[in-house]
Amino acid sequence: MSHIDEVTSPPAVFRILDLFAGPGGLDVAAEVLGHQVTGIEWDSDACATRTAAGMDTYKGDVRQFRASFFPYAQVLTGGPPCQTFTVAGHGAGRRALDQVLQYIERLHAAVRAENHQSWEQIFRTWRKISEELRLRELEAREVKEEKGKVEELRAKKRKAMRAELERLGNSPSEIKVFMKGLKDPQTLETSNEEIGNLLKEFGDLNHRLSKLKDKLEELGDERTGLVLQPLWWAIERSKRPGSEPYEAIVLEQVQAVMPVWEKYAEVLVSLGYRTRTQLMHTEAFGIPQTRRRAVLMARLDRTGLPNGPGLDRLPHVPETHERYHRAVTPDRTPKAGHADTLPLDTSEPWVSMEEALQRARRISPSRVHKRPAFTVISNYGTGGVPEARGRRDHDAPSATITGKVSRNRVVHKGTDTDLSRFERFDHAEAGVLQSFPVAYPWSGKDVPQQIGNAVPPRLALHVLRQVLGPEMTDDAVRDRLKHAIADLETWKPGKPVAFREQGDWEGHPLTGK
Repeated sequence: MSHIDEVTSPPAVFRILDLFAGPGGLDVAAEVLGHQVTGIEWDSDACATRTAAGMDTYKGDVRQFRASFFPYAQVLTGGPPCQTFTVAGHGAGRRALDQVLQYIERLHAAVRAENHQSWEQIFRTWRKISEELRLRELEAREVKEEKGKVEELRAKKRKAMRAELERLGNSPSEIKVFMKGLKDPQTLETSNEEIGNLLKEFGDLNHRLSKLKDKLEELGDERTGLVLQPLWWAIERSKRPGSEPYEAIVLEQVQAVMPVWEKYAEVLVSLGYRTRTQLMHTEAFGIPQTRRRAVLMARLDRTGLPNGPGLDRLPHVPETHERYHRAVTPDRTPKAGHADTLPLDTSEPWVSMEEALQRARRISPSRVHKRPAFTVISNYGTGGVPEARGRRDHDAPSATITGKVSRNRVVHKGTDTDLSRFERFDHAEAGVLQSFPVAYPWSGKDVPQQIGNAVPPRLALHVLRQVLGPEMTDDAVRDRLKHAIADLETWKPGKPVAFREQGDWEGHPLTGK
């Protein structure tokens, strides 16, 4: 064997377009893997962070861009906002999900009918869907405006009833009981004509408000349309004359979105992709946090061979760490993984908050505080009980990092006693628990929300490595990930890069202009 034969080829470099890019969780992971990323993000605060981090960005609504604007993008990634699918009560989340699945099926039908429909006809299907969503959004705005007026009138009626009760000489406790009864005004009785009239008007407003809420749930919101965008971009690149399909597609969101990704996968298989949907436990990939993410992966099949049963599937991303089990110490955590999610190495336990913060503190002592053994008390209740706050000790992974992370209390371990100092995680520390580099330059407003909504970079490392470098051996994968994780932890921002806006195409590597 010659020396040339023994040399391992360097990993391919891809040009990635990241929709709904947020503050740059996927982008920083792609950067340390050597790929080039451009993000589209509408939020000004997230764009401020991206600018400070040197992330190439177009600021604006994804719906105002098109796949054809970026003909040199090779990979499409993104995490469209899908919170409507997790809305509790009255089945709103289920209805929003069913609506999106129906729209996807309409697009799929147009793609399947390719032999009978031209690109113009496929595009016409999309235009009809877009117009339906636009009209629903306009109607929803009108309903929201009316709902606001009704709520304002209700508040005035409440105030008038309180004032009349005070004028009649009712005690504060009596007034409190009466006002509490306004949750169900039909049960309240009064001999006072003025209060009786106000009660009737209040009840009528409640009825109007209930109908308006039902109407809003029926209409959904703009996020219903946003979740369709990545699929349409993939269809456009695959079917539009003169376009080349994306080499790969990676999408991630909350667990509730998995049915959408599974439906997406059916369409992508029709477009010539091998796909995989996977529910990923973040702590099983070395992230110091328990969080479940629904991930869709697709890679263009260039073999030219027909797909048989199972041949249209990509392999799972292998887990590298144990899954977290409550009340089990790291060295005794049971082995995790199923037949299709076997870990690369089952010897590594999950990473605790303490371990992650200590590593970050060694890299940047000024950004991470030194604390004694601690317990984190969540801002959220557990089991539907607001008062039953979730608790995690320092030697366990964090609970899911949300936009309310700055409200979590850090107390002395096993107590409710706040630490005398550093009783809250600051931005750098919260970012580390989301697996961002400790030096990540969080900027703009509402940084906790940016952190909570971000793609965990270390999870993105594993997914991108798997989809964009599938031919690597297990040993090569371990080596690649080891170096990439080290580079991620020690990453530092370069020169800030000002964001662009739609129309500013000149000189951009993805536009060719």
